[in-house]
Amino acid sequence: MSKSKQTYSVCFCCRRRFKLAVSEAPPEIRDLFQRYSDENGIMTASHLRNFLVEVQRQEKTTEEETQAIIDGHKHLSIFHRRGLNLESFFKYLFSDDNPPLLPSRGVHQDMTLPLSHYYIHTGHNSYLTGNQLSSDCSDVPIINALQRGVRVIELDIWPNASKDNIDVLHGRTLTTPVALIKCLKSIKEYAFVASEYPVVITLEDHLTPDLQAKVAEMVTQTFGDILFCPTSESIKEFPSPESLKRRIIISTKPPKEYLEAKEVKEKEEEPQKGKPSDDEEAWGKEVPSLREKSRQDASAEYRRLIAIHAGKPKGGLEECLKVDPDKVRRLSLSELQLEKAVVTHGKEIVRFTQRNILRVYPKGTRITSSNYNPLIGWMHGAQMVAFNMQGFGRSLWLMHGMFKANGGCGYVKKPDFLLKTGPNNEVFDPKASLPVKTTLKVTVYMGEGWYHDFKHTHFDQFSPPDFYARVGIAGVPSDTNMKKTKTIEDSWLPSWNEVFEFPLTVPELALLRIEVHEYDMSEKDDFGGQTCLPVWELRSGIRAVPLHSRKGDKYNNVKLLTRFEFI
Repeated sequence: MSKSKQTYSVCFCCRRRFKLAVSEAPPEIRDLFQRYSDENGIMTASHLRNFLVEVQRQEKTTEEETQAIIDGHKHLSIFHRRGLNLESFFKYLFSDDNPPLLPSRGVHQDMTLPLSHYYIHTGHNSYLTGNQLSSDCSDVPIINALQRGVRVIELDIWPNASKDNIDVLHGRTLTTPVALIKCLKSIKEYAFVASEYPVVITLEDHLTPDLQAKVAEMVTQTFGDILFCPTSESIKEFPSPESLKRRIIISTKPPKEYLEAKEVKEKEEEPQKGKPSDDEEAWGKEVPSLREKSRQDASAEYRRLIAIHAGKPKGGLEECLKVDPDKVRRLSLSELQLEKAVVTHGKEIVRFTQRNILRVYPKGTRITSSNYNPLIGWMHGAQMVAFNMQGFGRSLWLMHGMFKANGGCGYVKKPDFLLKTGPNNEVFDPKASLPVKTTLKVTVYMGEGWYHDFKHTHFDQFSPPDFYARVGIAGVPSDTNMKKTKTIEDSWLPSWNEVFEFPLTVPELALLRIEVHEYDMSEKDDFGGQTCLPVWELRSGIRAVPLHSRKGDKYNNVKLLTRFEFI
């Protein structure tokens, strides 16, 4: 303990003084240091390499690399040039140089498979600044989403007040509009800031054919060569993210006029039954109006831009989930429709999403821009689980956690079991009871950084905070679990030293959730930080886990010292 003290006012005449603790290595870290250092209490490059290989499971570490770590921490160990002492070893473990995910891995998954083989970071009503009924529409939330690595931007397009241009807004609400052209220009500017993999613009179209033609012109002129236009109207397989790097893709329903015209044409080409009418025989067929022709041309131009065709076939769920061997498409279901569908058609959804794209969107009653459990969609193979990115909360933290994987590029390859078919054409059954594949053991040693990132009276007016941690798994239902540490009273440096074990049947879809709260006897517990990490990319060993705010922004100093072991 240091001798410095912190004073809190209890009332105008009373004050309480608390000692400010100094961050010290937990007992297990001290034991490991003794085991991996020499008799003089020095951890040399050779000792540190042994520690990194045996405890941290960093098998490829060289002595040159461990010497570089020691050289980087020399200022912490000024009298021990040969290696690290206990204090500098502890500070290395608790530093940003020792994260739970390896940033240098970057994009490491195979990106040459069809788009339908990936989960894609997807936004819903991407233009809204707040709630779904009365907030402003703007390009700012679109820019924020793209900077965070979101790859699917949704725009609802409507005629403007004078019916001669296009606005983006949430229709039939009090949301104030933003011009489509402004959104398109911002997308072009920020599309590839966070990731070079393709950006999909999903259009919810409420336009007349002449305004659709205007959209086609706007989109073509704004994006130019980076716009991906398919060579054929129907494609058997989606292209890969690799082949579409730095490209913009349009996804929407084909124009109704075009479809109606096509149906008329097909009827005309059918062999005539019986004779033509006397009127037709005498005067010939009616000449199509020029206006109708220009409408069809406009619709054809708009349709030419659509790379991912959307739409719901007429009929029930079975018709919607039919797989066409000659054509791939995108289907949209609300979260409620999906919840009902998985009860009766779980395997059919998995089969559909092996080649086609399923987009799931929040139910209409989520007026405050809240979200839902994304795992239901992901475990059934849904690629575009669309979220309100301007909100915050536990569901959105899961979304952030999923897309920390694969270098944060916005595309995460689906697990193989969702993509494979068995010898009898069977697919993964999301309802099946599965054996435990592995167990994740999490040791939560301690936390630090709140003293620097928060006001000293932020958590409690009269004393230092009383922190506890919640640790758990979000995944398939049998793996989902949440546990809690004891509460450490009156400390800015809580030391828990607690161990939790999580048996996992589907580790490929497991997200590790960590939250810290401050216990409050009289009111709701205060929030002290959170993170969510993809289990399949966790680094074994002792790691410094940075925590984030409710909105998902990383704190400057708040982190937990934890250990991850797969047993």
